[in-house]
Amino acid sequence: MNDVPILLLAGSCGLVLGGAFFGGLWWTVRRGLASPYPAAWFLASLVARTGLAVEGFYVVGGGHWQRMAACLVGFVGGRFVVTRITAYGGGRPPREARHAAQP
Repeated sequence: MNDVPILLLAGSCGLVLGGAFFGGLWWTVRRGLASPYPAAWFLASLVARTGLAVEGFYVVGGGHWQRMAACLVGFVGGRFVVTRITAYGGGRPPREARHAAQP
């Protein structure tokens, strides 16, 4: 039963990886839309975020499928955390889309 702390640690690492991945995606969309070169922002972000996630899964998994599964569960949890933190509240659309809500 000494695998439980290792699996909890792997899940925590997955949570951090997911937060970094999806937080980076949110940041990229915010910055990329205002940039004169959005394609460069999105491409560089895609490469960096994917590389970080794959490397993180490789290191955390260490060749054990149980650790990889725990890391994946944490990664998906990170998505929910970032979505909750970055969601706009009060039913108001984000600043970029307000023009569409007005007649």
